Amino acid sequence: MTDVNASDTARPVFGWTGFSLASMALFAALFVFWAGPFAPQQTTGVSLGELAVEIGKSTLRSAAGLDQPDPVAPVRDLDDFLQIGVAMLGGLAIVVSVTGILRHEKRRPAIAGVMIGVGAILFQFFAFAFFAMLGVLVIMALLNSFSDVFSGLFGG
Repeated sequence: MTDVNASDTARPVFGWTGFSLASMALFAALFVFWAGPFAPQQTTGVSLGELAVEIGKSTLRSAAGLDQPDPVAPVRDLDDFLQIGVAMLGGLAIVVSVTGILRHEKRRPAIAGVMIGVGAILFQFFAFAFFAMLGVLVIMALLNSFSDVFSGLFGG
């Protein structure tokens, strides 16, 4: 007599489907990261200049006791939709893979689908966090250069 486990006899349809979706999500995340941005972008100098002007205007409005302008919703472009699509594909891969685990299918494809799906989502998150911190460092350097100019003007 052989002891046949249910996980060995079940066809891992959901596990392999989740693994396939997760693999596509990871490849899509890498593609968006390396081949993008796809929407037209302003140069860094223009963006930093506009940021410096907005900081100056906001400071003057606060000093004068005026209200700040109402927030404006950002406009979504192709890059935003691609990043959202990659995250949704990774999330779908995780759900499908977990369904395979709950159906007691073979565990390896399902666990691999969960891990790669999580990896695709985390790759986007950490890339965003890294570039956000890099942007903060550039803004700090820009503000520091402004403080040097102002200290020379006002003798501080």
